[in-house]
Amino acid sequence: MAAGWLKNAVFYEIYPQSFYDSNGDGIGDIPGITEKLDAICSLGCNALWINPCFDSPFKDAGYDVRDYKKVAPRYGTNEDLMLLFHTAHKKGIRVLLDLVPGHTSEEHPWFRESCKAEKTPYDNRYIWTDNWFRGATGLNYVGGEAERSGTYVLNFFKCQPALNYGFLRTQEPWQLPCDHPDCIATREAMKDIMRFWLDRGCDGFRVDMAASLVKFDDEKNTATSAIWRNIREMLDRDYPEAVLVAEWGDPPLALSCGFDMDFYLNGWKNGYSTLLRDYEGQEEDNSFFRAKAPARNIRRFLDTYEEWYRLTRDKGYISLITCNHDTLRPRYSLTYRELKLAYAYLFTMPGVPFLYYGDEIGMRYLNLPTKEGGYSRTGSRSPMQWGNGKNLGFSTADPELLYLPVDPAEDAPTVQAQEKDPDSLLQTVKSILHLRHSLEDLQADSEYETLCDSPYVYRRGQLILAVNPSLEETEVKIDLNGRQPIFRIGTVLTSSSGFRLEAQSFAVFQ
Repeated sequence: MAAGWLKNAVFYEIYPQSFYDSNGDGIGDIPGITEKLDAICSLGCNALWINPCFDSPFKDAGYDVRDYKKVAPRYGTNEDLMLLFHTAHKKGIRVLLDLVPGHTSEEHPWFRESCKAEKTPYDNRYIWTDNWFRGATGLNYVGGEAERSGTYVLNFFKCQPALNYGFLRTQEPWQLPCDHPDCIATREAMKDIMRFWLDRGCDGFRVDMAASLVKFDDEKNTATSAIWRNIREMLDRDYPEAVLVAEWGDPPLALSCGFDMDFYLNGWKNGYSTLLRDYEGQEEDNSFFRAKAPARNIRRFLDTYEEWYRLTRDKGYISLITCNHDTLRPRYSLTYRELKLAYAYLFTMPGVPFLYYGDEIGMRYLNLPTKEGGYSRTGSRSPMQWGNGKNLGFSTADPELLYLPVDPAEDAPTVQAQEKDPDSLLQTVKSILHLRHSLEDLQADSEYETLCDSPYVYRRGQLILAVNPSLEETEVKIDLNGRQPIFRIGTVLTSSSGFRLEAQSFAVFQ
């Protein structure tokens, strides 16, 4: 079962180069995160996920790691990161780092050694074919880049050679089985990296592309799952409070092989859900929280969610997200009012929720040119908007030196402005998270049940919650048994036969 501290955890995801620049060079850094911990606490988040902060050539924004045991100089030093762990812990905040176990940068010393024509201890640390003209059938590969006579397998970009954890079914002489000593050595090297940071105060890891380890694995990822179970055994023995969250998108599978949490990603092609933006709609946006959705249907989300919830509730947690560094910000398609309802829902569901930096104030998705391999994702990675001063409070650097430009709109949302507005999105988020922390029935483990699909009413423990995203008032004929609203967005009227929700409203009854 998952670590106990997750029961009341709410995570805040930080893209470090865009969060807060403490030294005026235009790039966010680790000391900047430390400086803003009180703001994160006041928001109601008590755990962090920091996107990759290790040494890297940054061809994929740090997901191309050159040295797993060294903080990238642009972010600071290892000592800065250890100070962040220490300071965060004093404030009751846990910190997860981003682990990239499936591949490294092409500049990693392991890979440079494996590229040599002569034999080295790292010959099989990556997946190489046995001749320069032999490709890796069924996998992405590159040739002609090294002295070694062979082509190497990629996990993503050309700069990201795949680490070798073996093949479930070997078909060529150069394909090693998972129990080959060199494949086991790759697993042990990753465990060594995890120990390095756990010993220095890290509380666990979000794992990038967690299903990507063993090649030609079966549909249940049998061999990859066995690796994670082996890693889990090490954590349970030596670091029992350390947690793992998977970027897998299949909670029943991920939680069965040792992860504490898995993100609800809803399939790579369809986006992470149909709640905030309708990735399935070709012509109409029917996302559930869009007020003008012509064919709103919560079952498109619940049919999968409820099955996963049933299968996983005794194993770990499903994590719902506002968005992340790879997806469009929810403000892309939703208004402030719609966001309030969406967040009220996300933060009152079971499991462990994740809030992406800036979503609490409704930062926009910006149409930006690609940066560090971001392409269309770049628009969700712009600098955090803290105040109304220079560069919206992100940095004192000249604008042309910024990692990415800030929102140029006159009405760009900021923390400073929304702190002063009791009706702001920020204040709504704070209120919802305060309620979640104060009521055990709204936390990770409390029971969940759908009571009604339309309008959507659900139960958490002894609480009844209801949301009406539409532009029309609706009546709900459910016996509240004396419960009264303790939190609401919009007007809610109770009666002996149930309650009425005005357009675009939300309520929690206790």
